[in-house]
Amino acid sequence: MTNVGFIGCGNMAGAIIGGIIKSGAVGAGDICASDVFEASLEKVRGAYGIGIASGNLEVAERSDIIFLAVKPHQVAGVVREIAPKIDGEKIVVSIAAGIGVHTLEGWFGKPVKLVRLMPNTPALVNEGMFAVCPNALVGEAELAAVLNLLSGLGRCEVVPESLMDAVVAVSGSGPAYVYIFIEALADAAVLEGMPRNLAYTFAAQTVLGGAKMVLESAKHPGELKDMVCSPGGTTIEAVAVLEARGFRSAVIEAARACAARNRKLG
Repeated sequence: MTNVGFIGCGNMAGAIIGGIIKSGAVGAGDICASDVFEASLEKVRGAYGIGIASGNLEVAERSDIIFLAVKPHQVAGVVREIAPKIDGEKIVVSIAAGIGVHTLEGWFGKPVKLVRLMPNTPALVNEGMFAVCPNALVGEAELAAVLNLLSGLGRCEVVPESLMDAVVAVSGSGPAYVYIFIEALADAAVLEGMPRNLAYTFAAQTVLGGAKMVLESAKHPGELKDMVCSPGGTTIEAVAVLEARGFRSAVIEAARACAARNRKLG
């Protein structure tokens, strides 16, 4: 039986805990958490029935897999606090943005099995995109155990750490770009007379359906776009305007700016 611990119990940790329990990977009784905010702990305990630890050291001592789910500026202090309790068998999973595996290894000051995890906010509705980067000490079976815990929260891809800036630009920050697009598309519908709430429903479901087509049809996005664009029709007219206004270029440059900023923060 795998015991799973969470140091930090905010929204993302709560989403991961909920996904783990829903998937049946481990039971609520095998999960414990600590947090400086009692309200956060009580919220998650009330929702899922997990155990509450007396502090970070107890989480580290009791758990086989420990999620570090605190703010990036808090990670160094937490690592140094729990390091004495981390032996060669435990796996530490960090979801802190901008903190690399090498940095974490230096803070622990000894060989530790580490996994760097980059989630995104759609994990809160079990449609997340997770980038997973293990260090060299994490074996195949151990990595599989971590991926199994995340299986109920969306999709996971194991990537080299060199791709983490791209991950942040596409999936980490990408939901914000999507929300702006949905808002703009809904505004256009409102301009054409559609009620606001209905406009958001039409726009959001269209994005959801389009994304599902990309993931499940095995067709290139360009091919899917061409399927909607009839000769001389309404869609190609709209696409021509997007191209003229630099839609693609704006998205590419925004994502590149995001990646550049992440490199500076890291």
